Amino acid sequence: MPLHPDIAARVPLLDGIPSLEAGLSDPSMRAQMEAFDDYPDAPPPPAATTRMVSVPGPHGPVPVRIYTPAGKSPAGQSPDTRAGHALVWMHGGAFQFGDLDTKEADWTARQLVQRASATIVSVDYRLAVNGVHYPVPLDDVVAAIRWVQANMAELGITSLSVGGASAGANLAAAAALRLRDEDHWVPDQLVLVYPLMHAVPPAPSASLRTALSELPDAMRLTPRMIDSASENYLGTSSDVPAPGYAMPANADLDGLGPTLVMNAEYDELRASGETFSALLAACGVDVEQVKIPGMLHGFLNLPATLVPVDDALDRIAARLRPKGP
Repeated sequence: MPLHPDIAARVPLLDGIPSLEAGLSDPSMRAQMEAFDDYPDAPPPPAATTRMVSVPGPHGPVPVRIYTPAGKSPAGQSPDTRAGHALVWMHGGAFQFGDLDTKEADWTARQLVQRASATIVSVDYRLAVNGVHYPVPLDDVVAAIRWVQANMAELGITSLSVGGASAGANLAAAAALRLRDEDHWVPDQLVLVYPLMHAVPPAPSASLRTALSELPDAMRLTPRMIDSASENYLGTSSDVPAPGYAMPANADLDGLGPTLVMNAEYDELRASGETFSALLAACGVDVEQVKIPGMLHGFLNLPATLVPVDDALDRIAARLRPKGP
């Protein structure tokens, strides 16, 4: 379908910006980029009960924020009054940006808490900045999941899924692979939203090339941006083969649990998500691949008042809600 009309109406705000890289790096263009991304009239996300926990990890404490339905506590109540399912969630940001207050982290968690009556555990993993590289962010994520798994009874959790967006989806899948191999355990489900699974994404399909050709340059992730993010995370050139725990498309995916892969229609990384879905299917994994129409990369940062975002959140929530008898 065409670019979502709400996004299309904002395209003139990017006039004069030659590329997304320039818009993000040039202070004179930054205000235009911020105006394009800003939705000042968006309603606030749903209320939720939250608490911070510091989880021990191999590189030091890992902060996590635990979200439960408003009025319910993550501890101190009998399990039948608390959410039985949990999702450990990792925000995106090219491995270099983002935190627990990023909309993709906080808004998403609050929406899913309400829609699924689930516990959401958002992980503030170390970013690949100031000399930090793989596997440090992944080590943090694995430590956080292990902590949740070890405290399921206290948290009132009976099943545990793992997910993330963009670079966070990479970390979610990689953590599932590590846990499969090291702990002989896999999450009940994986939720991977516009994932980055290859150091160099595969060539786009004909339909993706057509979609991308409709975008102005200021809205496109360039190969150089993707290479830069991958190389910074890996600490090596993207020409060097990446281990499967760093780029899950290079791993043996056998034995992973049911997986939802959600791609944005207008997104260079859609090629990575589509190819990764095919790799999962070839390994016998129960995978559902969904293309969110009219959306750009990063759509979970947008208000749920946009119908495709609302639909995407509902689709994730449906996988977290307990199934009826």
